[in-house]
Amino acid sequence: MFLVGLTGGIASGKSTVSTMIREMGVPVIDADLIARQIVEPGKKAWGRIKEAFGPDILLETGEIDRPKLGSIVFNDAEKRRTINKITHPEIYGEIRRKVLHYLLQGEQFVVLDLPLLYESNKVTSYLFKTIVVTCDDELQLDRLMARNLYSEHEAISRIEAQMPLTRKCQMADFIIENSGSLEETRIQVEGIVRVLRASKRHIRNRVIMGFIILGVIIIILLLTYSYVFGSEETEV
Repeated sequence: MFLVGLTGGIASGKSTVSTMIREMGVPVIDADLIARQIVEPGKKAWGRIKEAFGPDILLETGEIDRPKLGSIVFNDAEKRRTINKITHPEIYGEIRRKVLHYLLQGEQFVVLDLPLLYESNKVTSYLFKTIVVTCDDELQLDRLMARNLYSEHEAISRIEAQMPLTRKCQMADFIIENSGSLEETRIQVEGIVRVLRASKRHIRNRVIMGFIILGVIIIILLLTYSYVFGSEETEV
């Protein structure tokens, strides 16, 4: 199995592309979804966030007020580091568990949907290919203002807080231009998935994994042999 990274800019249409990839039968691990799941009431990260930011960060239902927390950490670098220390180990731990699950299922490849793929740079060394979803600057701004009800100033601040899309595109193996119609985007997605499915990378990885497992088994057998027969010689 091999891993493919999917990222983009805020409101560039990454979620739309992620859905299309799933519809083609490709497993997608959504970091945003995991980030929401690990802070559900009663979870370990939920308790630590409540302790770090106080009960005022909670809604009446006990759930974390995500917009409120987002506005707090966005404007405070130290608090942003605090929330990252709480959530990142949980998020990446769950990603590893899901990757192992799909590996054991024999999947050819899995897509990791990571909004801050290049910014965090935590998994790029494990990826075979990366996909960046991009769109026109004005369209990105309009989408973000409409989706989150931000003012123009707020929306621009959120966009500028991320790595520029032009930089991400320079680092990508595949680029999906999402400024047009859904059908135009779907055609691009289908083309990329066809290329990935034609890859033999998963076979290479399985061979390497096979040799590693074989090596471990041989070492265990040698150690066992040495222990058993070494013990017998000592007794004699």
